[in-house]
Amino acid sequence: MAGDSAAWLGDDRVRPVDEQGRREAQGLVDALGEQTLDRIVSSPYVRCVQTVEPLAGARGLEIELDDRLGADRLHDVPQVLEELAGQDAAVCTHGELPWLLERAFEKGSAWVLSDDLKPSRYIPPQI
Repeated sequence: MAGDSAAWLGDDRVRPVDEQGRREAQGLVDALGEQTLDRIVSSPYVRCVQTVEPLAGARGLEIELDDRLGADRLHDVPQVLEELAGQDAAVCTHGELPWLLERAFEKGSAWVLSDDLKPSRYIPPQI
């Protein structure tokens, strides 16, 4: 999880994860252990980058930053996913995704998407 946004006085783009978020980020390494990954693409916001840093380190992959995954551009996330369709990529963005409609999910959770971009596996926060 990111630090409390209400208590954060700085630029939201540099708000870091908190201790729980660091544990959840480390948990992704095990949760995605069997998942083939060739790429890791992330929002440039610090909290997203910090979320995938342990996974990138464990896999020896660079984190590719994509502005279209930022919290101020959530309407662009489907385009990024379409471009990555059929690739083995981890994508980190923000939870307030308008195109998920009624599909609520717990903050810090992850989805594995099938080739047709449909959720095929839900991964709750790994604490």
